[in-house]
Formats: sequence, C-alpha cells, structure tokens
Amino acid sequence: MAFIIDGNKIAADIRKEVKTQAMELKEKEGVVPGLAVVLVGEAPASLVYVKRKGIACAEVGFLSREYRLPSDAKEKDLLEVIAGLNSEKEIHGILVQLPLPIHINPDTIIEAIDFRKDVDGFHPYNMGRLLAGNPAHVACTPKGIVELIKRSGITIEGKEAVIVGRSNIVGKPLALLLLAHHATVTVCHTRTIHLSEITKRADILVAAVGKPEMIKADMVKAGAVVIDVGVNRLDDGRLAGDVDFTEVAEKASYITPVPGGVGPMTIAMLLKNTLDAARLSAK
Repeated sequence: MAFIIDGNKIAADIRKEVKTQAMELKEKEGVVPGLAVVLVGEAPASLVYVKRKGIACAEVGFLSREYRLPSDAKEKDLLEVIAGLNSEKEIHGILVQLPLPIHINPDTIIEAIDFRKDVDGFHPYNMGRLLAGNPAHVACTPKGIVELIKRSGITIEGKEAVIVGRSNIVGKPLALLLLAHHATVTVCHTRTIHLSEITKRADILVAAVGKPEMIKADMVKAGAVVIDVGVNRLDDGRLAGDVDFTEVAEKASYITPVPGGVGPMTIAMLLKNTLDAARLSAK
C-alpha cells in the first residue's frame, strides 16, 4: 500500500515558514507583503478560491485586497484595475482569477500585469525565464508539486518522470522544473498513442489531464510515485482525481489524495511567490 502524501500538512508547514519570514521582512525592512486578487463575475468555484486566498493571507500576516468586477465588465475596465495595481507600492503580487468571461482575452490580461508582480507565474517573461533555466516567479501548482515530492524525501535526480497533461498552467512548466532537477521527462496528453506503455515506465507519474480516474493500476509501474493534480466533480457530487486512487494506491510507493494532496500546495506557493516579490521590492 502506498504512502499517502499529506498535502495539507506540508502546505501548513510552508505557511508557517512564510509567516515567520514575513514578520522578519516587516521588522527589518518595514515591508508587509501585499496581494491583490481580481475577480470578474461570480463563478462559484472562483468565489471559493478567492475566499481561501484571503484567509491564507490573513493567516500569514499579508495585506490582502480583493477587487470584484461584474461578469459583463469590459476588457478595458479590467486593464485599468491592473494598471492601478501595477503602480501601487503596497501591492507586491497581482492575481487575476481564471477563467475569465469569454469576451476578455486572458493573454492580454496576463501580459498587462507587471511581471515582477505576476505571482501566478503566467507572464511570458516569467515563463521565458523558466525555460532559460533562470526562474523568477514560477506557476504555483507545478512549484507546489516539486515541493511535495522533495519534502516527502523523494529523489528526483535521475528518475524517469512522465506527465500526462500539457497545459501552460501545469504540464509545461512542471516539465521544465523536473528537468531542472535532473529528471528525464516525457510529456503525454489525451492524443498520445499507446499512453499506458509510456506511463508504465515512470518512476514519477503526474496526472494533470482533467479526466476522472483515467489512470488505472495497469498504467502504473510498481513502486512509482504518483501525483494526482486532477479535481473532477462526479455525478454523485464526490470529488475525484485523474487517478483511480483505490486501484493505484495498491501499486504505487507514494500517492497524493484528492482532495488534500496537490490542492493546498497551490495557495502555499502563491504566498511564497508574494513574499519573494515583496523582498525584491524592498531591495
């Protein structure tokens, strides 16, 4: 039976570290890390995420501001909010909650954020630095996955890692992070032919494709580390990951649950990125 990686516990440890470091920054430099979260519309999932981020900021002593625009707000209205936050000295991190309404181009919005305040790590400048091997702000979920693995005592160097999913938010940046940690990385997706033959090679298997319980035990190498990024709502209301947890837990050496695995790490890394941005501003 696999060891279940407790993302809640590891994320709590990181938040404690961030709180201590934020207090030190305030005492030495007089700087309080500030995070602004911008929400367009009232999608239920986005409202939940924004609330959690506000609670997390309060827990670690950050300044937290929330900006809400109606779902029919124009792109120029959102750009005006971002321009104001770019010049606001008390705000070190800007997060625009995705997805945005269909009439607003997310690329335009992300590129409008000052890359130094892009704590989501999605700005082309930050993505480019990651590609060049000199990262600044790194996307929160991939960064959290690497922390989960490392803090669980798992060696990445020399391992064969397979990522199922090629999004800009998880799959692509995670591949670059694992390469930087000297893993041999293969990126797969829903159109990959003979997918199970590739996933069965993985020492570290990451599922981030958005299909509930797609990864079965016969797709997993015995003793593999399995990281489940998926969060899918089933017809009966239950949450399920992209991995068939019951099956795969019998075969893997380590596995993350859903919920309570990767999810809590995303907000923990958001706090860490905001702290780093505040430190840079202090210099």
